[in-house]
Amino acid sequence: MSLGDTVAIIDIGSNSVRLVVYENLSRAPGQVFNEKEMAGLGRQVATTGMLAADAVEKALAALVRFRILCEAMHVAQLRVIATAAARYASNGPDFIARAEAAVGQPIELISGDREAYLSALGVISGFDRPNGVVGDLGGGSLELAAVDGSRVGEGVSLALGGLALMDRSKNSIKTAEKIVRDDLDNHPQLAAMRGRDFFAVGGTWRALATLHQRQSGYPLNVMHGYTVPAREASEFVRLVERADATMLESIEAISSARRPLLAYGALVLDQLIKRGRPRQVVISAHGVREGLMHEQLAPTERDADALLRGAQDYNQLRARDPRHAADLLPWAERLLDSAYPNDDPALKRLQIAACLLSDIGWRAHPDYRGEQTLNVIAHAPFSGVDHAGRAFLSLTAFYRYAGLKGAAPAAEGLRRLLTPRVLERAHVVAAIFRVAYLMSAGMPGILSQTTLACDDRRLILTLPPEFRSLASQRVTGRLKQLARLLGREVEIR
Repeated sequence: MSLGDTVAIIDIGSNSVRLVVYENLSRAPGQVFNEKEMAGLGRQVATTGMLAADAVEKALAALVRFRILCEAMHVAQLRVIATAAARYASNGPDFIARAEAAVGQPIELISGDREAYLSALGVISGFDRPNGVVGDLGGGSLELAAVDGSRVGEGVSLALGGLALMDRSKNSIKTAEKIVRDDLDNHPQLAAMRGRDFFAVGGTWRALATLHQRQSGYPLNVMHGYTVPAREASEFVRLVERADATMLESIEAISSARRPLLAYGALVLDQLIKRGRPRQVVISAHGVREGLMHEQLAPTERDADALLRGAQDYNQLRARDPRHAADLLPWAERLLDSAYPNDDPALKRLQIAACLLSDIGWRAHPDYRGEQTLNVIAHAPFSGVDHAGRAFLSLTAFYRYAGLKGAAPAAEGLRRLLTPRVLERAHVVAAIFRVAYLMSAGMPGILSQTTLACDDRRLILTLPPEFRSLASQRVTGRLKQLARLLGREVEIR
C-alpha cells in the first residue's frame, strides 16, 4: 500500500468530530488512523436553535488539526460531512462556511433521510446478508431504516439523539421518556423490526454494549457483531436508565464525556425494543462513514464477500508465501467435501477463510504462536462475520499451532461461543492444516501434486513417487490424529 491510496472521511457530528483514514477504497478497507474531538456541537440546539460558541471553536480547531494530519499522510481523497447539529441550527450555514475554510474542503451537509440511508448502507457493508432495522443514535438525531440483504428501505430521522434529548427534556429522564414515546409513534420502521434483528449504530449504544460485555463476563472484547437477545437487552438498559452512571460496574471503561448520555441512549433503546419487538440487538461498528465508502464502490466490488476479502488481505500481508493458500484451499476442500457431503454453506465459507488465515502467525515465537494468532484473528477488524465465526477462525488457527489438545484461557473462553458440532469441525480443519504445513513447509507446488480424501472407511493420502519421502513418521502421526477425528483408518498410496 502506498500512502497515496488512502481515503479519509471527516464526520462533523452533534457529539463528536471524527477523522477516519482508510488504507484504500475497497470492500474491506483497513483503518490507518482514527481520531475524534468531543466538541458537543448539538448540546443546545434543541432549545436555543444555535450551535454553542465554545463547541464551534472546539470543532474548528479539530478540523484544522485534521487537515494538517491528512496533508501529512498524503491522503488521496478526503470527504467531509456534517449531520444533525449543523442541519438544525440557525447558525449552521455560518458554521459550515467557517468549517470549510478550516478544513480546506467542501462539506456535504447531509439530510436526515440520507443519513439514515448511509447508516443502513454501512451495516450492509459490515454484515453478511443483514435482515432487520438499522438504528443510528447520534448526539442530535436517531435514524431508522430497514435492511434486507443489499436493499435499504425508506428511512426516517428523529430528533432523539442523546444531546438533543437532554436539551429537550431539561435533563429529566422522566420527561425524556414521554418525548421518546411520542416521537416514536406511527413509524413503519418499528413495525418492520418485529421478529428481526435491530442493528444498533452509534457511540452511546456501543458504550452500553461495553458495559454489558464486562458485566456478563463475555469472552470476546469486540463490539462489532456483539449480539444480545432483545429481552436481555431490555432488562439491562432499564437498569442503566435508573442507575447513577458513576456507580455502574465497569463504568471506567466509558469516557467521561459519554457517561451522561448513557441513560438517554438506554431509554431510546428500551422504547425501540418495546415497540419494535426485535429478535435481538446487534451492535454495529459500521455506520455513516462506512456507508459513504460502500456507496463509492463498483457494483461488483460491493457484492464481494467482506470476510473473504479481509482474509485474503491478511494472507497477502502475513503468510510466508501467499500462493500456498491457492494450493491449500482445494486440497482441504476435497477432503472436507468427501467427509461432509451436503455441508452447511455458512460453515464452508468459514473454512475458506480459515485456509486463508492459516499461516499468518508464522513469525511469532513457536511457544506462543497459538495464543498470539488466536488473539490476532479474534480481534482483527474483519466484517461480514459474527462472533461465533470469529471464534471458529481463531480456534482453528490456535489448534493448528498449539496442537489439537492445546489449552489457553482465551481459547477456553472462545469455545463457549461454539456449538459442539462447530467446535469439532474447528479441530478437524486444524488437523488438516497440521498435516498440510508439515508436508509443504507453507510453500506452493507440493500440495497441488498430492491429494487427501476419504471414503466410508479410509483417510487416503496419495503422493507421486518423487514425494513419497514426505510421508514421514511425524506426518503419518498427524494423519492418524486426523483420521481418528473422522472415524477412519489411514492409507498412504
